[in-house]
Formats: sequence, structure tokens, C-alpha cells
Amino acid sequence: MFKEQDLRRFSVRPKPIRYLLGYFVLFMGSVLAKIIIKGSNNIPQKGPFIVVCNHFNRLDPPFVIYAIKKPINFLMASDQTVENKLMWAPWLYGFIPTNRQNIAPSTIKQSIKALKRNEIVGIFPEGNATKQHLRPAKNGAAYLAMTSEVPILPMGLTGMDNIWNNWFRGIKPELRINIGKPFVVGTIPKDRNKRNEVLKNTGDEIMFRIAELIPDRFRGEFNVKSPRNNVGGNRNIA
Repeated sequence: MFKEQDLRRFSVRPKPIRYLLGYFVLFMGSVLAKIIIKGSNNIPQKGPFIVVCNHFNRLDPPFVIYAIKKPINFLMASDQTVENKLMWAPWLYGFIPTNRQNIAPSTIKQSIKALKRNEIVGIFPEGNATKQHLRPAKNGAAYLAMTSEVPILPMGLTGMDNIWNNWFRGIKPELRINIGKPFVVGTIPKDRNKRNEVLKNTGDEIMFRIAELIPDRFRGEFNVKSPRNNVGGNRNIA
């Protein structure tokens, strides 16, 4: 396995490399799965924006690339170990190392630099792929969105739960990708006492937006109506 300190040394591959790898992802996705995408018209024609998606499987990132069809700067947890059989993909594509418990300034700095280049940043707000239902978001996605003030594009991905078994049986799994409308959130309050509450509310809003794009059984605690009025400054983008 790759050790934690090894993951911290990774970085995002140059955009041309990620662009070319995107063609490989499109080809392999078409070969390995039946992918149904809805809401492609919601993808902004220009960057920058942050794409957020549920995380039920470690193989989720390639299918986010398949749906967006543009190079993405993924944030990936550096405080974990990854099996060798799965590490080749992030090694090829690269990523921005992220400590889920304590986000380093370098993570935010690299992400904001990518957004200032009008690129796309990809985040799985839950931080891990240990469950088959939505869990509360870590603060990273909300903090970056509120700091950069760029749109958030929510995405729901389902059909990955039995993907390995299907492949071993020679079956092309049916994957569904629903893309929601982009929205923007408010800025981080200067009052430190209010900051954690606003980050929590914004993180919840992100998860509610994702929940609307997946079946009820996967929504977990977000299987209720989004309390959007509790999060100041959030609005859809036409």
C-alpha cells in the first residue's frame, strides 16, 4: 500500500495530461458500463466552478470526469492508505492532497489557484467512501466555496455498489449520473463565533443538493426537505 507520507507528496498533473486522460476515461467508461447522464445542460460552459458528488465507491472520480468531460483538479485525502490495485488511477491523473481532519493552507491555496486559472475543482464532501448512503460533509467543500465565491455544481452518482461483482460476472453495470443546477453560497463571516455554524449549514446545504439527485434509499439523514432559508446568501444560477 501507499503510505500517508507518500500521498502528501502527490500533485495534480498538468492540464494537457488530464485532458488526454479524459479521452481514455470516456473510452473505458463506454466499454465497462452503461452510463446514463441527466442534466448535462447544467454544466457551466466556462470555469471556474466546484463539482461536488456523493462518494460511495473509490472508483467514483473517473465517472465524474466522464460526466463533466473536462480536466478536474480533484481533492483527495492524504490521511489514508490506498490499495495498490486502485492507486494507479490517482497516480496517473494526480490530485491535491487533503488532510480531512485538519485542512492545510496549501490545500486551499492550490485549489484557489486552480479556480483562478478558470479550472474545475472536484470534491467529495463526505471525505470517504465507507457507506452506501449520504453522510455529513466535511468543512472543506463549504470553506473553499465560501472563500473562492465560485459556483458549486452538485452531482449524484449511483449504481456503483455492485460494480466489481458485475464486472467479474461479465455484466456491464448501469450507472446513473444526475447533474443539478449550479448554485453559489455566501461568504465566510468575519465573526469567528459564527463561522463554524455557517460552515456546517453550508455543508448541509451541499449535501441536500446532492440528495435531490439520488434515490431516497441513498440519502441517509438528508432524506428531508433542504432548510435552504437557514443558509444566507445561497442562490441558484440560471
